[in-house]
Amino acid sequence: MSDKFENYATKLDSPASGIFPITPSDDTDLAIYTRSVTALVSGNVSLIAVDGSAGTIYVVAGVPFPIRSRRIRATDTTATGIHGLL
Repeated sequence: MSDKFENYATKLDSPASGIFPITPSDDTDLAIYTRSVTALVSGNVSLIAVDGSAGTIYVVAGVPFPIRSRRIRATDTTATGIHGLL
């Protein structure tokens, strides 16, 4: 089956087109920065955003949280089954 949307530009408000699992790390940036994050189990996600700011967000299981992040930190992260959306 073909992608009927392949000739359209992807924007930040477009649906995600990819997903990858994230293992939280206090020291290592993600290989691919996220468009948003989601988790299988609700909880806190401690992160560093693309602009370098740091904070902790609460993610509800199965609900994408729209934040462009470059690192998901292990310290203070309680959510599990974290995935990045592209």
